[in-house]
Amino acid sequence: MCGIFGIEDQADAATFTYLGLYALQHRGQESSGIVSWDGEALRVRRGMGQIADVFDEGTLARLAGRRALGHTRYSTSGTSVLDNAQPIVANTSMGSLALVHNGNLVNAVSERRRLESGGSIFQTSSDTEVILHLMARNPRRDLVESLLVALQRVRGAYSLILLTPGGLIAARDPHGFRPLVLGALADGGVCFASESCAFDLLGARLVREIEPGEVVVARGGELESYRMSQLREPARCLFELVYFARPDSTVFGESVSQARLAMGAQLAREAPADADVVVPVPDSGLFSALGYARESGLPLEFGLIRNHYVGRTFIEPKQAIRHFGVKVKLNPVRQLIAGQRVVLVDDSIVRGTTSPKIVKMVRDGGAREVHVRISCPPTAWPCYYGIDMPTRQELVAANNSVEEIRGFIDADSLAYLSLEGLSQSLPSGQGGHCTACWSGSYPEPVTGADRRQAELFPQLKEVEP
Repeated sequence: MCGIFGIEDQADAATFTYLGLYALQHRGQESSGIVSWDGEALRVRRGMGQIADVFDEGTLARLAGRRALGHTRYSTSGTSVLDNAQPIVANTSMGSLALVHNGNLVNAVSERRRLESGGSIFQTSSDTEVILHLMARNPRRDLVESLLVALQRVRGAYSLILLTPGGLIAARDPHGFRPLVLGALADGGVCFASESCAFDLLGARLVREIEPGEVVVARGGELESYRMSQLREPARCLFELVYFARPDSTVFGESVSQARLAMGAQLAREAPADADVVVPVPDSGLFSALGYARESGLPLEFGLIRNHYVGRTFIEPKQAIRHFGVKVKLNPVRQLIAGQRVVLVDDSIVRGTTSPKIVKMVRDGGAREVHVRISCPPTAWPCYYGIDMPTRQELVAANNSVEEIRGFIDADSLAYLSLEGLSQSLPSGQGGHCTACWSGSYPEPVTGADRRQAELFPQLKEVEP
């Protein structure tokens, strides 16, 4: 649940990185950071808050150089403090390095303990730092070789970009859990980003997805590609397509908007409702609702209006903010829903704390009936690969039937898209996706101390400074 961006061989690289991160701000709002290489040294600026809160023109002017990378963070491993903000910068025997990471390593705790027992001293509680220590322990003349050796030790989800004195290095784990794409600027610059929407703002062209298990090196205008030795079945996170990615992005080779339209259409086929209008829960439910409306023949009405100056409640880190945020974020349009039988389409129900408030809001707006339709299966299993769903205790579908959830949210009916229907909704028809949060089938299992740490994570996160 982070956004990463890197650019090589481009004048004003830090400003381009700032703009790229601006387009990726939906992926995290806790902290932001940019590092540049001015030909002699790394220049870095990190801070808590959104990208516009941390950087201004003067700050960006001091981040000189033609090479830069940046990060916008929502923490799923390590506390929300400045020490864990990225990029992480280190001086090693191989030179100065900076690293940004999207994803979660599922063996970070056991690897960290092993490294600490050998004398390593960690400066953060983030799993990302483990990779830098593994590289420092295995120095090579060619930094790519050192990175490949380090990545053989870690398991789980990682889309990485490293900034080195010699260029940028981008890497994606062998399962390809989290997205990472390659872009090209008109004047020959190269860029990497979590989503293609970052390229649109810069006038860059989407070249391709970084393949699972691939390492790409950008030096000037030249690209080199390497493959990791370990082979894994692809397991691209389907929750990116359901909820997290921006609809104007291409993720895993899929148009996010087209995938969501197809999900909504399939949902209408699987779970029709005797109703008058379809109302999306903005903004992430919009395209699924449009697909539902087109397939069902019901009119689409914008019966809920979102205040766009409030962040997405799902990725706010504190429960108190999440509760407060629903009323601040949404307001019903009574003229459109009063007296109507409403199909309320949302992308997911995760914890189940927001849906009852939205249903009540629609009823208070005068709706005669509220039929809730969800464009993914029930989320019943925690994610260990970088989405904020740490424990089964938090997930309403892990402990309640669909009918029990319907009663809890006070809907007249409730239906979810089936897992089979979700898979059929992908425009490309390609397989190789992670469905662990719905199926409980984990491509990379979490065991021992690493699992205990993951299950304790929400409590640890609240009490650490």
